[in-house]
Amino acid sequence: MLTGNCLCGGVRFEIHGPLAPLGYCHCKQCQRASGSAFAANSTVANADLRFVSGKELIAEFESSPGAFRAFCSRCGSPVYKRLASQPDSVRIRLGLVNEDPGLRPRVHVWVGAKAAWYEIADSLPQLREGLPPRK
Repeated sequence: MLTGNCLCGGVRFEIHGPLAPLGYCHCKQCQRASGSAFAANSTVANADLRFVSGKELIAEFESSPGAFRAFCSRCGSPVYKRLASQPDSVRIRLGLVNEDPGLRPRVHVWVGAKAAWYEIADSLPQLREGLPPRK
């Protein structure tokens, strides 16, 4: 089990299942939502995510059609992103996870939109756009 919380501690959650491979997203929306060069994310099944407290503090913003970014309405911490087209999972923001998830990032996506001031200095694959669609 992994635990996590927002900056103010109002939103607390547990993850009781596996995380999908981790990745760094460099799209402009993730830059703006995180206030940094990229967001570190992993997909988790809704059935494996349990909010211990503060679910009522979570507000959502539709950042593009069918894409909802959730954040703590008290402190502003980004919590997850959900897609209407994928209703059984969310992309959890790894900065909120307290423990080592036991996985390491595998890819940089949307590097075509990367912040000009940030230099990717690792050897992970870099995709100009997002991941190819699942088949």
